[in-house]
Amino acid sequence: MVQIALYQPDIPQNVGAAMRLCACTGTPLSIIEPCGFPWDLKKMQRAGMDYMDIVNLTRHDSWAAFTQSFESKRLVLMTTKTDQSFYDFDFSPNDILIAGQESAGVPPDVHHYIPHHVTIPMNGAARSMNVINATAMILSEAIRQTRYK
Repeated sequence: MVQIALYQPDIPQNVGAAMRLCACTGTPLSIIEPCGFPWDLKKMQRAGMDYMDIVNLTRHDSWAAFTQSFESKRLVLMTTKTDQSFYDFDFSPNDILIAGQESAGVPPDVHHYIPHHVTIPMNGAARSMNVINATAMILSEAIRQTRYK
């Protein structure tokens, strides 16, 4: 099953939206800490509404802890820094789709560590879209491709 990971997210509302997305699609969600906000359970429950109780959520203390947990998975970075369109990428049920920080993406060492990169082709002068909207689009294509594999 395809999974989602958020790398050091900055915005709790986006984490809440990711929890709802993953709860509704049955997609496991990993949060790679540290977050750019205090992880306050009451506030996170508000951001995630009642979906926090049904999402398959795992928090990892660091990038190193995350990578050790998923050595057998294929990592796919969702980024604006590639020409590889997600429309033309061959997704696998073994994939973890990684979204970077809303403000900065992922640092160069993480970018280089992840072997596969995909992007959403943008119209005209548009640079990027909300990280969870982008994640939902790419996750949808990954689920479409892998649903019978």
